[in-house]
Amino acid sequence: MTGQVRTVDGRVAGRRGQATRQKLLECLGEMLSSSPYRDVKVIDVARKAGTSPATFYQYFPDVEGAVLEIAEQMATEGAGLTDLVADRSWVGRAGWATAQELVDGFLEFWRKNDAILRVVDLGAAEGDKRFYKIRMKILNSVNNSLADAVKELQDKGKVDKDVSPTAVAGSLVAMLAAVASHQKGFQSWGVKQAELKPNLALLVHLGVTGKKPTK
Repeated sequence: MTGQVRTVDGRVAGRRGQATRQKLLECLGEMLSSSPYRDVKVIDVARKAGTSPATFYQYFPDVEGAVLEIAEQMATEGAGLTDLVADRSWVGRAGWATAQELVDGFLEFWRKNDAILRVVDLGAAEGDKRFYKIRMKILNSVNNSLADAVKELQDKGKVDKDVSPTAVAGSLVAMLAAVASHQKGFQSWGVKQAELKPNLALLVHLGVTGKKPTK
């Protein structure tokens, strides 16, 4: 936290104020993991944090404002997902390793941030541009690098010229996001986590390279 964290009325928050603000965000995050988003009330967040609703309103206009703050922090962290794809090889065994690491990292990020991502998806689906931008910021961290990877293979003659790198990348990222948000649901289909990852990585590898992986 920096000294430039401000209250709703524009005052710079001191060290104690910053700690209180962060505590409120952490408690809200915990509550989102166990309660429906719209059931979370300011008074409950404040009570859990050991403070008052009045203190909550010093730092956030409402629960939604605090949720957006958590989501922004998560999106900043999600930008690191690009490291799973950028400047990585998709040729031979290295390509199979890249596909596996991308799937591992993507699914892990979704599991870690499952509660807030559900709220982001809900807001985006309802047309809230603030949540939509956050969702796209996370997905673009992988989408743009995947598109570059397909284009690079295409330029080297390893992917058909009729393939659209952006369409392939967008389709793969949408698939990854859908699978990541449905991880628990696969169990009801009799699919184990250990089976999901390699098969999802296979689809990603096929999508990027057009070939079965070299294992």
